[in-house]
Amino acid sequence: MKKIALALAAVAGLAATGAQAQNYPSRPITMIVPFAAGGPTDVVARIVSDHMSRTLGQQIVIENVAGAGGTTGITRAAQSQPDGYTIMMGHMGTHGAAPALYPNLKYDPTKDFAPIGLAAGTPIVIVAKKDFPATDLKGFLEYLKTNGEKVNMAHAGVGSVSHSTGIFFNSVVKAKPTMVAYRGTGPALNDLMANTVDFMTDQIVNVAPQIQGGNIKAFAIATPERSPVLPNVPTTKEAGLEGYEVSAWNAVFAPKGTPADVVKKLNDALVKSLDDENTRKRLSDLGGVIPTAAERTPESLQKLVESEVARWTPVLKAAGATAE
Repeated sequence: MKKIALALAAVAGLAATGAQAQNYPSRPITMIVPFAAGGPTDVVARIVSDHMSRTLGQQIVIENVAGAGGTTGITRAAQSQPDGYTIMMGHMGTHGAAPALYPNLKYDPTKDFAPIGLAAGTPIVIVAKKDFPATDLKGFLEYLKTNGEKVNMAHAGVGSVSHSTGIFFNSVVKAKPTMVAYRGTGPALNDLMANTVDFMTDQIVNVAPQIQGGNIKAFAIATPERSPVLPNVPTTKEAGLEGYEVSAWNAVFAPKGTPADVVKKLNDALVKSLDDENTRKRLSDLGGVIPTAAERTPESLQKLVESEVARWTPVLKAAGATAE
């Protein structure tokens, strides 16, 4: 009798879960963004979630939980109830570079989440102060090789995209500039525009307005194709640099254990958002790259996370980079 009772309870539990998923969502959804409002991840989250809300019939409320390179917010989201009412906008740092930078990280990017789908890619651009002596990437690399530690490389702090992609750049070109850490992208860019530091690598959404305004110069964009936002900036390959193709990315995740039906509804809403002409324009105007249909699936995102952890861990560990 006891076994029968347990079996009936299990069946009832499954039925309740199925009914819950079928009625999902019945109330607003919280999307945790692990960075401050106004940053690239926050902007992407707000653009994508706007259309997702209309598809789901419930508001997606953005909650910014910044700290520790985004890992504070992601840790909180990972520990939330897996019912679909708390999701998160992760990115290259939180789900790719974090394991190498934070030895005591409280989550495993490859195991502790239910992937929903890739939201956008944000290409990396190699930029320098407008008075930098070199006029192209070849000249820049020659100058960097000759002057080494005399050249200052800015970044937005350990764990930031500009930090990780900067370390990767240095490993590819075998350079050792002096790394100058700032508390955020804003201060780093301000000093770059003021000619206080020499160069940095950062997301197109951060640097494009300053490049277009002539406040800084761009040597190359680290993508296979040029960006429509910066059509005159060559790709790294065009400029003669092999092996440095890198893009930051943003993706939607839910806590591990979120019902499959809920994951599917969230993925469907994300796909419809990325197919929406207005959403695509808003992302493209920022320099964002819209994921292809094949790149938007939960399975594809899982593979991306696994490949990114495998990619960034040896690069960052070899450089001795740590945030703790």
